[in-house]
Amino acid sequence: MHPSLHFALIACVLSLPACARPAQEVAPPATSATAKSWLADVSAIADADAGPGRRTAIEKRLDALGLQWRNGPFEIDGQKGTNILADVAGSISAPLLLLGAHWDQVGKGEGATDNASGSATVLALAERLKAKPLANHRVAVAFWDLEEKGLLGSSAYVADGGTKPALYVNFDVFAWGDTVWMMTPEAQGGLAIASRDAMATRGLKLSAGEHYPPTDHLPFLKSGWPAVSYSLIGNDEITGILDAYAGKKPKAMPKVMQVIHTEGDTLDQVDADAAVQGVDAIEDALRRWDAGFTATASASQ
Repeated sequence: MHPSLHFALIACVLSLPACARPAQEVAPPATSATAKSWLADVSAIADADAGPGRRTAIEKRLDALGLQWRNGPFEIDGQKGTNILADVAGSISAPLLLLGAHWDQVGKGEGATDNASGSATVLALAERLKAKPLANHRVAVAFWDLEEKGLLGSSAYVADGGTKPALYVNFDVFAWGDTVWMMTPEAQGGLAIASRDAMATRGLKLSAGEHYPPTDHLPFLKSGWPAVSYSLIGNDEITGILDAYAGKKPKAMPKVMQVIHTEGDTLDQVDADAAVQGVDAIEDALRRWDAGFTATASASQ
């Protein structure tokens, strides 16, 4: 998650009395096979060193999925980084659905929540969409470097002539809770409606709108490219996060404020079963959106 939010969170945390700061939670163990697989991916990324080791862990997982990946090195303002890009499934002539998450972390903790959780979610969706491709879109995935330095990896992709997607879908902090928080400029747009239906079917809440912390969807939107972003957190955290980002002291301190960009961002904070329930719902939403693409295109002809 972008550091500007981190500074706002730290300011709010320091302004709260110690007695108001809840103890760190210990996440429940994964129970389902899909949850254990997701958790294994988070663990492999989080256990690696804070630099190239995280990238290597993702590349090895892409190899295991049978996906050919390529590195996208870049340099912005003297800062060098490396994105990872891979095609998943679909005809090259089909419109592109690009899924992405940042793989880098700050220098504290293991970066399990921010953002091994998001990277593992993209890997899980890649596995599913490779096994059962979408009908109307080709799918590719991207893992961005240097998000924590100012969204540099995703900015480089847009600036350097990366393929413009029909839609870019970002994942940042997808780790626990009962609510899929969706940044979307169109709360009544096709994917937002599909997400709302999918969450209702899967027993999750959806909070959709434009107010959302800065992360890798922004370079796409600033270039006029369609993009959304998803997080999975507790519903009661959203108001506090937005208050913190606006420079206000939240009435209650969200868990994410205790975890990201701290030594407490470790594997025991994530809830794999909750995350996979979220992955199930996002997959459902993407398939509903993809299926509606034909109807929308036919209606416009």
